[in-house]
Amino acid sequence: MRKGTVVFPDAGSIGDDFAWPDFSDFGEVVMYDRTLPEQTEERIRDAAFILTKKAGVTAGDPAATPALRYIGALGTGFNHVDIRSAAARGIPVCNVPDYSTPSVVQHVFTLILLLSSRVCELSASVRRGGWSKSRHPRYRDKPAFELHGKTLGIVGFGNIGAGVARVAHGFGMHVLAYAPRPKSAPDFRPFDFVGLNDLFARSDVVSLHCPLNRESEGMVDARLLGLMKTQALLINTARGPLVNERDLLDALREKRIGGAGLDVVAVEPMADDNPLRFAPNCMITPHAAWSGVESRMRLMRIAYDNIRAFLDGAPVNVVNGVARRADQRLSRGANDRIFRA
Repeated sequence: MRKGTVVFPDAGSIGDDFAWPDFSDFGEVVMYDRTLPEQTEERIRDAAFILTKKAGVTAGDPAATPALRYIGALGTGFNHVDIRSAAARGIPVCNVPDYSTPSVVQHVFTLILLLSSRVCELSASVRRGGWSKSRHPRYRDKPAFELHGKTLGIVGFGNIGAGVARVAHGFGMHVLAYAPRPKSAPDFRPFDFVGLNDLFARSDVVSLHCPLNRESEGMVDARLLGLMKTQALLINTARGPLVNERDLLDALREKRIGGAGLDVVAVEPMADDNPLRFAPNCMITPHAAWSGVESRMRLMRIAYDNIRAFLDGAPVNVVNGVARRADQRLSRGANDRIFRA
C-alpha cells in the first residue's frame, strides 16, 4: 500500500469529542482547525489524500498538488469540491452518504414540534411572568396545534425523506411526497406521491430533503410559498439556497404562512445582515442537524473505509465518475454524468 500525506483542511468542523479512526494508517496526518480560501493552496500542496467538510478544493493544476490521488468529501454534499477538475486528472472524489439520517430526522421533528407546540414562545412567556399573572391555572399565550391528522409534505424522498415520513406516520400524519424520479412507496398509509404544487397547497408542514442543483436552486419562492396554508410550516434542513430568503421573509412578515424552521441558510456562516435573522416565527439553528455525536462517528468511519476501499483497488461512493485502482493506470467512467447534492 502506497502511503501519503493525509490533509484535513477543516478538521475543527468535525469536532474532537469522540475517538477518530486512525488515519495515520494511510500516512502522515496533517490537521487544520479551519482553512481560509487564500490558505488552501499552500496547505494541500503535499497532500496525497484530502478530506474536507466544507473547505473548497480544486485539483485543476497538477503542479499545485502533484501528489494528490484522492479527495474525500466529509458529508453527502460535495458542492465545495471541483469534481470536474478531479475527474480530468483521474482523481476520484468520494462522499459519505447516509451517515446522518437518524440525526437529521430527529432535528426535523425537533423543529416541527417546537413550532407546532409553541414551546419557545410559551417558555419565554412564563419567564416574563405571563403564567404567574394569569387568572387561569392552565395558561396559554399562543395556541398550539396537533400533528395527528395533519399533512406533512416531503420534497425529495431519499433516505432522510423516507425517515421523516416514517416518523410522521407514527404521529398519525398523512404523508405526501414529491420526487422528480420514480420511487417506491413506503409500506404505510396514508401516503401519496404528488406534484410539487399540490404538495405545497395541501400540506400543513413542508419539509425539504432534496439536493441542490440548477433546477432546485431558489425553487421555494413567492409562488410556491403563496400556495401554502396560512398556518403551514416550512422546514429546511437540506440546503439553504433551495429557498429564496427574501420571499420567505415577506411571507413570514405578512403572516401568509405560519412559521419556518431552518437549519441552513444561503450563505454560511450566517451573515449579520441575513434577512431571516430576525424574521417573525422563524427558528434557525446553525447547520447542526447532521452533527449528533453518533452521526459524526459514522461519518469518520465511512470516510476511513472509503480510503481503504480506494487503496484496496475498489473505490466506493465515487461521485465524479472516476473508478481506478490506487496504484494502477487511470480509468475514467461516465464523466458526463455529474451530479450535485
